[in-house]
Amino acid sequence: MDRSARAFWLHAPGRGEIRDVSLPEPAEGEVLVKALWSGVSRGTETLVFRGGVPHNQYETMRAPFQEGDFPGPVKYGYLSVGVVEEGPAHLLGRTVFCLYPHQTRYVVPASAVTPLPAGVPAERAVLAGTVETAVNALWDAAPLIGDRIAVIGGGMVGCSVAALLARFPGVRLQLVDADPARAEVAAALGAEFAAPAEARGECDLVVHASATEQGLARALELLRPEGTVLELSWYGDRRVTLPLGEAFHSRRLSVRSSQVGTVSPARASRTYAERLALALELLADPALDALITGESGFEELPEVMPRLASGEIPALCHRIRYSG
Repeated sequence: MDRSARAFWLHAPGRGEIRDVSLPEPAEGEVLVKALWSGVSRGTETLVFRGGVPHNQYETMRAPFQEGDFPGPVKYGYLSVGVVEEGPAHLLGRTVFCLYPHQTRYVVPASAVTPLPAGVPAERAVLAGTVETAVNALWDAAPLIGDRIAVIGGGMVGCSVAALLARFPGVRLQLVDADPARAEVAAALGAEFAAPAEARGECDLVVHASATEQGLARALELLRPEGTVLELSWYGDRRVTLPLGEAFHSRRLSVRSSQVGTVSPARASRTYAERLALALELLADPALDALITGESGFEELPEVMPRLASGEIPALCHRIRYSG
């Protein structure tokens, strides 16, 4: 069996490279996975690529199978789908999802891979990590039937949240983004679309995922009295100014955070594995294909990542294809 592999590394902020890797022999309880697809989580991964992780968040931001350290050299990523080439009989030949960086083959504990449910194609399963973030966010937010909800920020996370909220009965749901091109994505997901100035107010809940202080300020403006903003944005090393004067106190507004690194306290009885398995089941919905907006070959990653980071490639999820 071939024990060679190739991996994408961030050599230094703004510069990536492909490195050769020698794989170990899988031990008992481990699997060898051959990558089929991976996804670039544009918000987090491009922030890492630019060197924007704050020093005091170096440990918090570590990916499960990260090698190296921020700001670089570092091997970072967490949206990989592949087929098990070696391992326990019940996994051999199965297509699985793993929170692994961009690499052609890799060896991990069998417990680190999750088989894809029937009806979920490998090409779509690269979204599992982001849909898992959306699941955790909605456990935190606890929306109710008939709620008036806005999702501000039509990126990968915001669109995943909107896709799940569109399944709630009776909700008034708007996806809010400054880019009018997101209207087509919103329609595919079953949500209304609005530019920030045109968004409807009196919301019970606003999920903020634009990673801009303008978006967060607009989120507060859209709330009804005693409404809640659920903050999903990751700002990295940027400071954000928030208008907590004005009507913030008199209207008794709330801002709370949500982060996928911890299972929501509202579902503390669930494990990380159960949360990921649920996210994969939800990916049976073909509407989520609207979140995959570009594709490149693995060997192109050193040229593609700078273009994703600069916005030259305006992707939601950019899918990486492996061959051979």
